[in-house]
Amino acid sequence: MESRNIIIFDGVCNLCNNAVNFIIKRDPKQIFCFTPMQSQAAKDLMSRYSLVNDYGDTFFLIKLGKCYTRSDAALEICKDLPALWPLLRICSLLPRSFRDYCYHWLGSRRYSLFGKRDTCMLPTEDLRSRFLD
Repeated sequence: MESRNIIIFDGVCNLCNNAVNFIIKRDPKQIFCFTPMQSQAAKDLMSRYSLVNDYGDTFFLIKLGKCYTRSDAALEICKDLPALWPLLRICSLLPRSFRDYCYHWLGSRRYSLFGKRDTCMLPTEDLRSRFLD
């Protein structure tokens, strides 16, 4: 598990689920795996890495034993996607406080803008290996 990049996301958030699907479609090497925040696997990882989702608006990327949050996580993911997505890393030149303010603004409104599910996304059989239990 440590060799894979793990994305912990809000499993009931439509925006988060769409982001997971977006990454899956652009990750032919399958370097990312996923687990909803509501799962036991995510709770165990969050405990192991001393992560607290007190913001309520972020997801986590665990990569090579390091944890990324908010805009840093999003930019780190873009770095590993093919085509032109790594070019978005130029945004890392912006002050983190500004990037995270924008991230927080969207994240705190994600349910009202994009909706919310009653239950976490269930991966298809084809994608099951990409999700931690």
